[in-house]
Amino acid sequence: MSQAIAEKSATIANLLAAYEGESNAHAKYDFFAAKADAEGWLGAASLFRAAGRAEQLHAANHARVIKQLGGEAHCEIHAVEVKSTLENLKAALAGEQYEVNTMYPGFIAEASAREVASAKRTFTWAMEAEKTHAELFEEAIGIVELRIKESWVGLPCAFYVCATCGYTTRTREEQARCPVCNLSYDKFEVIR
Repeated sequence: MSQAIAEKSATIANLLAAYEGESNAHAKYDFFAAKADAEGWLGAASLFRAAGRAEQLHAANHARVIKQLGGEAHCEIHAVEVKSTLENLKAALAGEQYEVNTMYPGFIAEASAREVASAKRTFTWAMEAEKTHAELFEEAIGIVELRIKESWVGLPCAFYVCATCGYTTRTREEQARCPVCNLSYDKFEVIR
C-alpha cells in the first residue's frame, strides 16, 4: 500500500461503508416501491423510486472518489425484508436519519481532518440529499397513518432528483439551480 493510500485509508473505509449503504438503500427502495404500488400508495412508490435513484447517484459519486484515491468500490447487497408501506416508510426514515445524524457527520469530520476535499464533498452532497428524503418520508408516514389516499402519497406524483448530488424535491423549485450542488434545474431527473 502506498503511503498516500495508507494516509487516506480511514477515508477510503468510510467511502466504502457509504458506498455499501447507498447501494443497499437503492436496492431496498426498489422493493419498497413495488410494495407501495401494490398497496395503492402510488405517490409513496414514486418517492421510493426517487430516493432510490438519489442513493444510486450517491453510490456512483462515492465510487468515483474511491477510485480517485486508489481504491476499488465493492459491496454486498443484502436481502431485503419488505413489510407494509407504512412499515417500509418508517424503516426508510430510520435509515435516512442515521445517515444525517450519525454516519455522514462523522465521515465528513474525518475527511475534513485528512483534507480529502473530494470525499468531504461527496459525503456532504449525500447528507444534504438524505435530509430531503427524511423530510419526505416523515410527511408520507403521517399521511399513510391517516390513510389519506387523496394526497400526494396516494395519487400519482412526480419527484425531481438532481442528477449530480441526488437532492430530491416534490415540486419544481423557484430557484434556477440545485441548492446543494448548484446544478441547473433543467438537468434534474423526473421520477414517477
